[in-house]
Amino acid sequence: MTTLPIVKALNSGLRKAMEDDPRVVLLGLDIGKLGGVFRVTDGLQKDFGQNRVIDTPLAESGIIGTAVGLAMRGFRPVCEIQFDGFVYPAFDQIVSQVAKLHSRTSGNVKMPITIRVPYGGGIGAIEHHSESPEAYFAHTAGLRVVSCSNAADANLMIRQAIASDDPVLFFEPKRRYWEKSEANESASLDSFPLHKARTIVEGSDATVVAYGPLVTTALAAAKIAAAEGTSIEVIDLRSISPLDLDTVEASVRKTGRLIVTHEASVFMGIGAEIAARISERCFYHLQSPVLRVGGFAIPYPPAKLEEHFLPDPDRILDAVDRAIAA
Repeated sequence: MTTLPIVKALNSGLRKAMEDDPRVVLLGLDIGKLGGVFRVTDGLQKDFGQNRVIDTPLAESGIIGTAVGLAMRGFRPVCEIQFDGFVYPAFDQIVSQVAKLHSRTSGNVKMPITIRVPYGGGIGAIEHHSESPEAYFAHTAGLRVVSCSNAADANLMIRQAIASDDPVLFFEPKRRYWEKSEANESASLDSFPLHKARTIVEGSDATVVAYGPLVTTALAAAKIAAAEGTSIEVIDLRSISPLDLDTVEASVRKTGRLIVTHEASVFMGIGAEIAARISERCFYHLQSPVLRVGGFAIPYPPAKLEEHFLPDPDRILDAVDRAIAA
């Protein structure tokens, strides 16, 4: 086991995937000589060459369109969308082509494309640099959508995504890039399923489900609650589509309460789907309504206001208190 920040774990995972499979190629703006704006691809062009780590023009639709052609020719392209808000010019390619070609060709054409998207707020950036667009893609059949929250999952999940024959939207919590944790860089691809949630803190009074950047926030809330005598079970969802509802259901049957938290707006967000599904599955086990804690239904605010926009431990704990008091 090695202690790594998420950014280094991703770099290591990409390197391993490229070493293991010569069909893996990387595409993106400034990912080569610069190593990416967050340095996720640092050193890879030097070691693998410009034909496998390709600096592209500033044209996200072109990046994804090129990846579609590469995938048709047997390559396994990994695309970087430099910031979350820049994915929208590529939306048509992703939704109309990447997600559909396997079905459209009756399974004869595979789209083993991984699309890396640094996402979320907390870095004091301007608009289009702090968004959480994961629900758009989770709603689209034909796409897998995942988000890591720690170095171990970053390393393993990026390798699993690249190995998948289906297209994967890989959301990376940019404000957590430099948080360190243990990672086993040699873990086998089948050591833990890509689409399985992980219970990271056991508890008995309420279940808190989070993914990506808010897993750290949920853990902080659970620590505060424990000091006050409340036992919170924390689940890292890891996969947004498909959802591992079995793990969430098992927890809710034990605790009787569920709070779902994410940075994106709660309106028609991932939390709404989880709340509906768990209400169907666990109606007679719930002691209170499923509650959601997320961003507000507004465009992402200026940097000086983002602390008021982003869910923090206090907002999660407020929801826990309301669930217990119901």
